[in-house]
Amino acid sequence: MDTPKPARRGRPRKTEAPKRAPGRPAAADNPDLRERLLDAAIACYARQGIAATSLRAIAAEAGVNPALLHYYFGDKEQLQEAVSSERLFPLIVGLREGLADGGDDVFDLVGRFVANMGRIIETHPWLPSLWVREVLCEGGALRQTLLYDKIGPLLPRMLAARFADAQAQGRINADLDPRLLMVSLIGLTLFPAASAPTWRHLFGAEDLDLAAQRRHALALLDKGLTP
Repeated sequence: MDTPKPARRGRPRKTEAPKRAPGRPAAADNPDLRERLLDAAIACYARQGIAATSLRAIAAEAGVNPALLHYYFGDKEQLQEAVSSERLFPLIVGLREGLADGGDDVFDLVGRFVANMGRIIETHPWLPSLWVREVLCEGGALRQTLLYDKIGPLLPRMLAARFADAQAQGRINADLDPRLLMVSLIGLTLFPAASAPTWRHLFGAEDLDLAAQRRHALALLDKGLTP
């Protein structure tokens, strides 16, 4: 008798992984990744400036492959625009909204500006150095699009007009220039925060935190504003 041959077993089929769209990085499925990339870009921009920051450096900061930056933002200029429109501009809009509904009391207006700016700096500690470097300084990468095109009409001119009205009514010092008063507000809030490591070291002033800076600014402005 012939011995029956064992049945041939077929090889198990491999389960195919779902196909991705061409060029789509695997990590792009993470819903929080885009925000993480913006955070990394801001950290690099504040530390070394926009011009000196490469996409590769931002990818290293975020711990991802540079291809993800290209996937989400295209190129360096588009990433820069995303940081400006999604991170910086909303802060200024929020600051303006906190001031626009105030009454005619210019001292209250100035106090709310200093307090609100302090809260923004507390929650976004990268803002002062980035703002000074890229918005206020000559040649800053965000100066034209952010300051002149968007923020200038939105906040500084609005405040300067309110200061001018208060001065015309004799409610603030006649020797002040309403436009320079706006400059002074920036100088008493953003500049001290941006330069804090320098003057804290110079004066051994580790005790001068943001709250102390706000109190100093308000005391100085109160005396200067009084008619």
